[in-house]
Amino acid sequence: MSSALASDNPTVRAFEASVTDIDGTAVVLDETYFYAEGGGQPSDRGVLGDTEVVHVREVDGAVVHELASEPDFSVGDEVTGVVDDDFRTYCMRAHTASHVLYGAARHIFDDLGYGGFGISDEKVRVDFETTTEIDDAALVELERLVNRAVWDTRDVSWEEIPVAEAREREEIAFNVKTEEGVFADSDTVRIVTIEGWDWAACGGTHVSNTIEIGPLEILGRSNPGEGLTRVEFTVGPSAIDHRADIQQSAYEAASALGTNLEDLGSVATTAVEARNELESELRDLKAEVLSSRLAQFETVERDGMMWKVGSVAGFDANEVGEAAKAARGDADVIVAVGESSAPFVVVASAGDIAAGDVVSEVTDEFGGGGGGSPTFAQGGGIGAPADEVLAFLQN
Repeated sequence: MSSALASDNPTVRAFEASVTDIDGTAVVLDETYFYAEGGGQPSDRGVLGDTEVVHVREVDGAVVHELASEPDFSVGDEVTGVVDDDFRTYCMRAHTASHVLYGAARHIFDDLGYGGFGISDEKVRVDFETTTEIDDAALVELERLVNRAVWDTRDVSWEEIPVAEAREREEIAFNVKTEEGVFADSDTVRIVTIEGWDWAACGGTHVSNTIEIGPLEILGRSNPGEGLTRVEFTVGPSAIDHRADIQQSAYEAASALGTNLEDLGSVATTAVEARNELESELRDLKAEVLSSRLAQFETVERDGMMWKVGSVAGFDANEVGEAAKAARGDADVIVAVGESSAPFVVVASAGDIAAGDVVSEVTDEFGGGGGGSPTFAQGGGIGAPADEVLAFLQN
């Protein structure tokens, strides 16, 4: 006995059955309409007798109902099973929606293969194997095609066919588990067909028409492994809520940019381009200011070498480092001390004085750490203000 009754009769929510085995909280019936977890679909929930069913699994061909506590019935008793209607309906919609999504992918992706599937309480995932880049435009088109197929009220049906016939039909989608598991142990395979749209080997529960799925919203994409693209979506009420949140965000963005939804994309693109130009101009201006400050550093003589020493504020160590290399000029060494809550030191040298030695000299005196090459080094975490470090370097 397996959970095929649930897959073949997905609208059944209540049934009578005989108890054939009890092991603590694990119960087996002579037949069941509870769906056992498998193929990416979670198990049904519900009650058996008066006890909550928390999980259903298939073990060696038997469907085992895990209860929240030990039952008050015995082997041989007739019990009533009630499948949680809301969760079963959600799983039917979500599972069928994954097939509709794959059918949509057939229209726009090349070298398409099935890489995995899973339903959670919040969302559904489908993993695609394809050479096509699944970018934002592809997600938009996937969602459009799926919701159009839902609106077209396409019939959904299922049947067992010989494995040999399934192998010959190129339109049928399989995953690795189906090929290695079902084909290895059975002469037939269950095919779920969405009229004129998708054909897949599947043992899950499904609605009888795509219109029952309701609205679908794609949430995003990710890369779970090499050659795979994961697309996540939500259906039904959660899709409606997600769409409302996105719509609200779009209205807020349009209002902030002083435009309407129709022009939001182009106006946002223009705003980003303008921001990037301003940021580039700001970087150039900061670089000019920094170069000017470094050029004004005091020149001192230490051990017969010419040092340029000074402090800067409003710049990080990396910015100062790049500028110091160019600002050293004819000096043997340039040392810039950063004025901040966490002072740093940057040293650029012609090579006669090792830049790393200068950093070590400062950190040995004031704490912190750092290092670098003979011609460039920097240190941070210095435990003294910039003016004390400068006075130390100038002596």
